[in-house]
Amino acid sequence: MVIFFITIAVLFNSQVGKELNAASIWDLNCESIELSSEILQVVIQFAENVLENGRDRYGEVHSPLFADGISVETGEPVRWDFYEGESWIISNFASQQNLMRVLTGLSEVTCDMKYKNASAEAVQYMFDHQTGSNGLLYWGGHQFVDLESMQNQFDSRPHELKNHFPLYKFMWEVDPKSTRQMLEAIWNAHILNWNLLDLNRHGNYDLEMGKLWDHEFDHPDPFFEGLGLTFINAGSDMIQVGMALYHLDDNEKARTWAARLYEQYVNARHPETGLGVYQYSQPKQRNIPPGEGPLEEELTYSNYGDRAKNQFGSVYGDIALEGNVLWGGRVRTIYGQSAVILLHIAEQLHGTEIGQDFLEWTVDGMKALAHYAYSPEDNSFLPMWADGRDLTGETYPRTGYYGEKGTEFRSVKPDGTMMISYARAVRLTNGDGKIWNVLRHMFIDEGLGDPGSTPFDTPALNFATSITDPDILISVLDIYQLTGEEPFLQLAERIGNNIVAERFHKGYFLPTAKHKYARFDALEPLALLHLVATRYGKSDLIPAYLTGSGSTDGEKFVDEIDGRPTDRLIYEQTID
Repeated sequence: MVIFFITIAVLFNSQVGKELNAASIWDLNCESIELSSEILQVVIQFAENVLENGRDRYGEVHSPLFADGISVETGEPVRWDFYEGESWIISNFASQQNLMRVLTGLSEVTCDMKYKNASAEAVQYMFDHQTGSNGLLYWGGHQFVDLESMQNQFDSRPHELKNHFPLYKFMWEVDPKSTRQMLEAIWNAHILNWNLLDLNRHGNYDLEMGKLWDHEFDHPDPFFEGLGLTFINAGSDMIQVGMALYHLDDNEKARTWAARLYEQYVNARHPETGLGVYQYSQPKQRNIPPGEGPLEEELTYSNYGDRAKNQFGSVYGDIALEGNVLWGGRVRTIYGQSAVILLHIAEQLHGTEIGQDFLEWTVDGMKALAHYAYSPEDNSFLPMWADGRDLTGETYPRTGYYGEKGTEFRSVKPDGTMMISYARAVRLTNGDGKIWNVLRHMFIDEGLGDPGSTPFDTPALNFATSITDPDILISVLDIYQLTGEEPFLQLAERIGNNIVAERFHKGYFLPTAKHKYARFDALEPLALLHLVATRYGKSDLIPAYLTGSGSTDGEKFVDEIDGRPTDRLIYEQTID
């Protein structure tokens, strides 16, 4: 393997439309370190291609913003082809946060400031030109900027962040005043009733700032009826925002409210099993659904009340609430992506009472899932309600929000995000046995070999694995960080080499060589950057890998693309 040396670069200030403040003068403290060039050069090549081909060069205004992706065949940016004949170049900054991690981390490793400067320019442009009246960025689940017109599209749609996990620390370095305003505006827009912590995943761009942290809190009982939808994939982003204000701005009140929000989910867990929950409230019923027959289209809307209660309540009784659903994507959301950010926050708060609470709350929930739902024989989680009732072999009694009548309740295979959450929990608990047992069987089922009956046994790993999942690579690195055992790092390097061989095509990362469009927010380069940095003891230089992934959901596509109108459909297209 070719080895090359990276030397210290001269640091300089970047101009991003106006003078950056002193907080954005980065002191990288770079050292001359040896890095393996084959993997690092791939990440550098990817970053160079994004800088050259991904930045805005469309319309009358050429901004420092990035398109979301590119056609690897034509070099054209990814577009949202609206069914009424319009075509928009998608630039959703919330869907570029892993790209920001790659670019800023690459500057830290290489001491070449151009990557970080490019990121800073994009941040500042968004703050200066693409915010609502209250400071919310035009980004997230239902908003983006069209690079041809520089207009925010879906302008009647709300603000939404769901498991996005933006890189707020870097945004603060660039512009702390605007970042503070944005973070406060997120809580202001999404909390409908502070006394109840009634949260909605959708926020109002025009809402005036209220008194925020000075509200009273009434400690409501679980599953109260509210006006919002307290989904944990939105709540986890809100918790991250509150804790960001604490870490970046010493805002202890924001920390208190963020902890209260997490505790709402914990208090709503089933009192006997400790399982759940996806949400801690029920939507207030404004319309009465029919007592029989299929619940379709508008009958699945939340103005008809709790969708699980409507579909399953006649058979399963009071347990049938959306918050108590533990099958399908709910399992991965609660115990995968959301658990990862909550464990990250616990690590950030290490040594504090709140940090210990976050760790115990998260790990206790994961242990409950392992105890009641995990089947090590086939590495799957049984479908169940939060009271522990196994639904295997049963079928949906009625058509509704969750699917058609007669659909079988199915077990859930853990994905890479759940491997990260269990690996991270193992690391932060110094090898908890119950958590490790689940992770061990995940390893074996993925064909990675046997990591041992405890984290500190001699592992028997499969170094011929063909795995190319960046989440799994990060899971292995977490175990290496705990144990210090070289075989785990060697296994991670094998996976890294697999990623380069199987997913790096034409200068970008793609699921296969036949895929048409490359997403710039790919997780592969971030995982590879962590791999390189870990080999040389520099992993703390790279922004944390948090599994966040943005998507855009909005107006209907052209007729050729079927299904729910989300940009993820674009990236699934392949060459015929």
